[in-house]
Amino acid sequence: QVQLVESGGGLVQPGGSLRLSCAVSASVFSFDVLGWYRQVPGNQRELVASAFRYGSSKYSDSVQGRFTISRDFAKNTVDLQMNSLKPEDTGVYYCNAERRMPSGSNDNYWGQGTQVTVSS
Repeated sequence: QVQLVESGGGLVQPGGSLRLSCAVSASVFSFDVLGWYRQVPGNQRELVASAFRYGSSKYSDSVQGRFTISRDFAKNTVDLQMNSLKPEDTGVYYCNAERRMPSGSNDNYWGQGTQVTVSS
């Protein structure tokens, strides 16, 4: 069973930076997509950033230009560098790893989440 463990959340002032890290118990290259999601109470979990197996990445409009997702193949981690943070970035951030099976189904794995609070 694949395990994902997030770290790096906390309280930061608007305009500040945080770096989230997700330790993966398997090779990060074995996943088709690695991503970070954000959830606030009463809302659905939303995709913030994705890193694809062969190097491309994708960001939500709300974080484009401020957040950067990266993978470390030696450490088997996927990180999210968050700059110029805004109060609306507040939420619980979840790491996700997805494998796309030949049958057409997907295997999805989730971490336990880490809280990010942006407030003065």
